[in-house]
Amino acid sequence: MKIYDISMEIHENMTVYKNKKEKRPKHTITVDSGDVRESRISMDMHTGAHIDAPLHMIRGGDTVENIDLNKVITKCKVFDFTNISDKITSEDLASKDIQKGDFIIFKTRNSFREDFDFEFVYLDKSGAQFLKEKGVIGVGIDALGIERNQPEHETHKILLGAGIVILEGLRLKDVEEGEYFLYAAPLKIRGAEASPTRAVLIKEE
Repeated sequence: MKIYDISMEIHENMTVYKNKKEKRPKHTITVDSGDVRESRISMDMHTGAHIDAPLHMIRGGDTVENIDLNKVITKCKVFDFTNISDKITSEDLASKDIQKGDFIIFKTRNSFREDFDFEFVYLDKSGAQFLKEKGVIGVGIDALGIERNQPEHETHKILLGAGIVILEGLRLKDVEEGEYFLYAAPLKIRGAEASPTRAVLIKEE
């Protein structure tokens, strides 16, 4: 089998949403004596590859420790949308083989940029509604947000309101369109609206 690490490397100068300084992680050495080293990291829950739970956009929504692991340790389908320059819509999705119970991952031109792109490719509300009606269990994208400049956060609310897991911050440059096995379990953080994950795709050879 071949394992694709589709996570971002976490460090103090990494790409963060809209280049906001307060979102940059801080890694501090707390003990460095003899053979012993210990350190502490402080970072936004939405750093790098991460899972959004319903509470992120839905008041009173469920939290990340309650996400069904069957939804994030599962077969998945990667779709290549590198030809799209703005947003993924229901029309773009209609030609793809999307079935009830699928976990869908979007590879876009976002994967080929190291800096933050304020015009990143995103999933619009029509695409989110399409996936809700199809009955998918999860959606992943190679951007630090699954939507951009939608004032009511419709994409998030449609997906999270339907119990669809959102996986953001992926790196898919070396991944081809096809079927894989996804492992993207979040940390078991009580009461959190999101969690970083070490996301990988596995391809049986």
